[in-house]
Amino acid sequence: MYQKEELKYFAKHIRIEALKALGGLGFGHVGGTMSAADVLGVLYGGVMKIDPQNPDWEDRDYFVMSKGHAGPALYAALALRGYFQMDELKTINTNGTRLPSHCDRNNTPGIDMSTGSLGQGMSTAIGIAHGNKMLGKPNYTYLLLGDGESQEGQVWEGALYAPQHGLSHLIAFIDCNKQQLDGYTKDICDMGDLNQKFLDFGWYAMEVDGHDVGAIADAIESCKKQDEKPGMIILHTQKGKGCDFAEGVLYNHHMTFTKEQCDNAIAKLN
Repeated sequence: MYQKEELKYFAKHIRIEALKALGGLGFGHVGGTMSAADVLGVLYGGVMKIDPQNPDWEDRDYFVMSKGHAGPALYAALALRGYFQMDELKTINTNGTRLPSHCDRNNTPGIDMSTGSLGQGMSTAIGIAHGNKMLGKPNYTYLLLGDGESQEGQVWEGALYAPQHGLSHLIAFIDCNKQQLDGYTKDICDMGDLNQKFLDFGWYAMEVDGHDVGAIADAIESCKKQDEKPGMIILHTQKGKGCDFAEGVLYNHHMTFTKEQCDNAIAKLN
């Protein structure tokens, strides 16, 4: 069984390796990459049933990174688990890379669904979960959405569909970092109480501190135990969390930065 300290350690190194990868470029989607690191640390650090030596294993759990611009965090998690060599992270978002700016299942071992056109990950994750249910397979499908992304209508079509079809092996998260590309979500399109909305739509929903790996792991277990409804876990996070030049900065969705800034941020994480 996974331990909280091991999950924290893994999440920290997701941040470090993602920053190392982006540091070679001097730009990238830092904010959402950092805020997503803890939930990825939990999923890839112990919760998900996976086989890095056999990425297409039929009995694996699936993960859809709907906010595909946070791919650097997912790439770091995959490399740390051995899906590909750590050195390959240095090629991120360069010509000929297998690690493009947004997630692409045709390029990267371990990526289950191409994403980045925001909102569509809800539909594709539901498709995976429903397909596995029709086949009588016990696999879980995990989905990570952004809170800005949740302004998309397609998310709410999926929110209606999943409970009606009893997709209890779908567990979704919203990285609720209160910011999006061009400002605070409340100023652009205030979503109000997301947890209550999903409860009203028929989900098994709850809110947790999105940087508390123990709380995230416990929430996932709670979703699995009820086994009747799809699960929605609202992760209250801070955009740029753990990266000192991005944390607390408004326009940190996609940033430019110096090598010195990146090196200092990595040193502080270490």
